[in-house]
Amino acid sequence: MKKIPMLFILLSMFLFVVGCTSDKRVDSQIILPKDIPSFVQEKDFETIDWDKKAVTFDNNIIGNENKSGVIGADMPSLNGQKWMWHLWGIENSRKTTLTVVGFHKETGTVHQILTTGWTIGLGGENNGADAHAPSSVKIPKPGEWAIFLYTDEKLFDILVYEINE
Repeated sequence: MKKIPMLFILLSMFLFVVGCTSDKRVDSQIILPKDIPSFVQEKDFETIDWDKKAVTFDNNIIGNENKSGVIGADMPSLNGQKWMWHLWGIENSRKTTLTVVGFHKETGTVHQILTTGWTIGLGGENNGADAHAPSSVKIPKPGEWAIFLYTDEKLFDILVYEINE
């Protein structure tokens, strides 16, 4: 008869541990930095497909082929790095602005990763892309990142990177 209460206690403890353990971040409200451009919306962060990882193409560009990519994303970026942004499907590139917003998966926090501000101007064609822009970035912490790219205040693409150094 003592086995039934003991079994019940063990089963309850097991369910409690399983129910309280997760390898995924608990969804909570995202807090946007005060100085983030007003066109960046909380709902944008609901569109992240964490399974759509950036891939290497054209030898050294890492991103979403025929949409956007970066030269330099495979280099250590936690202490600063130069990244060259490449975008396809951009008309009037020299009149287009690029806003870059970083989202850290593990903490659910939003960060400015460009060292000069949220937004930079684009240049002309380069490496087969319709537009490009050099920049300096600093990734605040290691982990999985979704990098949101906005062109002229509209969401253009999301790049998913694992950055560990």
